[in-house]
Amino acid sequence: MASYRLGVRIGNWLEDEIAQQDLLKDFIRKREKGQLFVQRLARLKENIFKKVELSVSSDGFVHFGDTVLLMNPDCTPPEERDPELRGDVTLAVDMEEVSLYSDEPLQISRGLSAVKRVDPIGRNAFCIVSVDGSAVGEPLRYGQNFLLGTKGGVSDKLFYLASDHKTFRDFAKKSRLQKVFLTGELSYLTFWQAKSLDPQLRLEHEGCPVPAETKIIITHCYTNRNLAVPRTFCVWSCFGREFEVICHNYLDARKAEEDKNYWVIITGNPGPEDGTRPERPKALPEGYEKNLVS
Repeated sequence: MASYRLGVRIGNWLEDEIAQQDLLKDFIRKREKGQLFVQRLARLKENIFKKVELSVSSDGFVHFGDTVLLMNPDCTPPEERDPELRGDVTLAVDMEEVSLYSDEPLQISRGLSAVKRVDPIGRNAFCIVSVDGSAVGEPLRYGQNFLLGTKGGVSDKLFYLASDHKTFRDFAKKSRLQKVFLTGELSYLTFWQAKSLDPQLRLEHEGCPVPAETKIIITHCYTNRNLAVPRTFCVWSCFGREFEVICHNYLDARKAEEDKNYWVIITGNPGPEDGTRPERPKALPEGYEKNLVS
């Protein structure tokens, strides 16, 4: 039986050639519109990692309209915690990889996570928003309702931190506790309050301005659950390993909140240096440097 020559085409060669041409045309079309995966990923990283200027607090208090970071400090001794779980973490928008494969414009994810970044970027910057008509610049007070809004680096409008009671079908993916999410609709599900860290002083502190760079408790008004980072439940995104953020009251034997519920509102550095307020060098007493030299 005679064999085919090299130039002979067999099978569905015409269909295969047309399919290859269609793939090439689709690739060129997506590249021109910036819809390729690598282009969308690069644009996403550029937006969410863009540096954000935090609001500077001249009086040391948190004000409505301030752009801040919400940091969960690491309060556990190093010898009692896994090295991978150590360090301060900040509340951030959880970027879902699914949106990168869609032809639709990049949209903010509705999930949240805690990341090991304390530098202000588009992903972890939040704005303190009033719900009772308080003017921008007025101090936030203990026991006063407020909103936490963010654009996530990819949106033109604010999305608000919210939570709701867990159900059999709606709960946090890892811990199966009450989840937190972002929503564009204002409702009582988006109301939060700041409380003093010491339960015995909360009545005395209610109505006082909330200081920046101080450990506080952030409580969800509708469910009376505290914002928390247990650090034992990890989530994975296209940016690596992060921690799940939930609403849950972690109490010790004295009925006081544990460090999983601690939060610090970080503001900008009031000095000439860039960065956040905790990064400022500590002031030395007068004559301290001279004593060191001598």
